[in-house]
Amino acid sequence: MRHVDSFEIQPPTPPSHNGVPRSGWARARRRVSRWHRPYIAILLLLDFGAAALASFLAVQIFEQADSGFKNSPQVWFYTVAFLLLPLGWVLILWGNRAYDRRYLGLGPDEYKRVIRSGVAVAATVSFLAFATVTSLSRWTVGFALLGALMLILLGRMIARGSLHALRRRIGQAGHRMVLVGTLPECLEVFTTVTRNPGVGLVPVAIHLTDGYAAARGLETPVPVYAGRDVLALVREVGGDTIAVCGSASAEPGELRRLAWQLEGSGVDLVVAPQLTDIAGPRVHIRPIEGLPLLHVEEPTLSGPALLLKSLMDRVASGLGLLLLSPLFLAVALAIRISDPGPVFFRQSRVGHEGRTFRVWKFRTMYVDAEERLAGLVDQNETDGMMFKMKQDPRVFPVGRFLRASSLDELPQLINVLWGEMSLVGPRPLPADDGDFLGDVRRRLLVRPGMTGLWQVSGRSDLSWDEAVRLDLYYVDNWSLAYDLSILWRTVGVVLASKGAY
Repeated sequence: MRHVDSFEIQPPTPPSHNGVPRSGWARARRRVSRWHRPYIAILLLLDFGAAALASFLAVQIFEQADSGFKNSPQVWFYTVAFLLLPLGWVLILWGNRAYDRRYLGLGPDEYKRVIRSGVAVAATVSFLAFATVTSLSRWTVGFALLGALMLILLGRMIARGSLHALRRRIGQAGHRMVLVGTLPECLEVFTTVTRNPGVGLVPVAIHLTDGYAAARGLETPVPVYAGRDVLALVREVGGDTIAVCGSASAEPGELRRLAWQLEGSGVDLVVAPQLTDIAGPRVHIRPIEGLPLLHVEEPTLSGPALLLKSLMDRVASGLGLLLLSPLFLAVALAIRISDPGPVFFRQSRVGHEGRTFRVWKFRTMYVDAEERLAGLVDQNETDGMMFKMKQDPRVFPVGRFLRASSLDELPQLINVLWGEMSLVGPRPLPADDGDFLGDVRRRLLVRPGMTGLWQVSGRSDLSWDEAVRLDLYYVDNWSLAYDLSILWRTVGVVLASKGAY
């Protein structure tokens, strides 16, 4: 943290140009953030290799029954399968901007573009086969195309995980940002973008639009400047991205001139509006007479998508209970051996629209845990409506394992089957903690879930305010694709036993 006490205000330097000449052969070189070049090269190799491997597997599995291209020379067949088809994948992925650095390493857009490219490849192969009257083995081609899509997605996931690990461990392969705006707005954006180091957004400086007076005597995590030419400041601090925060983005003339100034510099310009915790699918830009208006859609809390979510919950929970019944018996036996008493723990929780229900969990504490709670209240290691201790003496050894592995939560599949809970949603809170006031009450607009956004973002390691913020973000930005993403992330969190105690 830095104290902003003394200031040296320099007169602003006027922009040197209002745009740069364009050339079809020249592109702006990025000054600092060059991680994307080797990363894209690795993705190119992975994608080409994945498509070639899928073709190889398809040939090995189905060639005995049908050579794939009837009446075609073997050399031509292998050229198409192992060279032209993988090259076509790479070209179509490139055309769909699946290698654009703006979509790499963050969010679902990268995967959407890969899937869109897969559809385009399938359509192209079908058209070429029809146009050339080529007899194809449907099984061979189908396996090659679908296998390539799955392998490319898997390769992208592995590459993204490696990139995030690199960012978390050594702080490299990210974007160095200069935040422009008032100090409170810049600090809010700083807090947001640094919550997850894997995102790769690293603020390195703040440029104030309201002068130094507002910052005098305050502690700031990065150096604060004012009255400087922004592009010169970016070059001085080694940045590659300018983030215009909050009200600073409301000056269309200044923002337009800043965009002109950055042309040809290789520096990215992003705008962080005052709309917070609202995901992209709910925000649409609708230009009216040259004025770009941000239209914010209502969250999807009803309709066909919600019915599909409910159907998916019921089917998945029913199958889960059926398949996991042997595991349930083994856990029940371990609990009874560890501590005589009931196998399940039932507690009243608050659910959808404030209705209470009794949640199912495997018992992990001694039978007198409730009586012993009063003597442990002062040792609570979290805040808000939850009581958590990393070394809770009320938990017996098998119960500690069940909590670390999240096996104690599996009986909640019964609540999901009965429609009281969902697979994904805000965690249900105890019903005896009083009324839910203020923003917390908004959590009740959806069914509580077995897992949720705050579980995959830190679980018990998060503060109460942070857990509420994540739950509210989920409520406001829910979608089926988001649910599937959280379920996928839950697997990794459970295996790592992160924040479970």
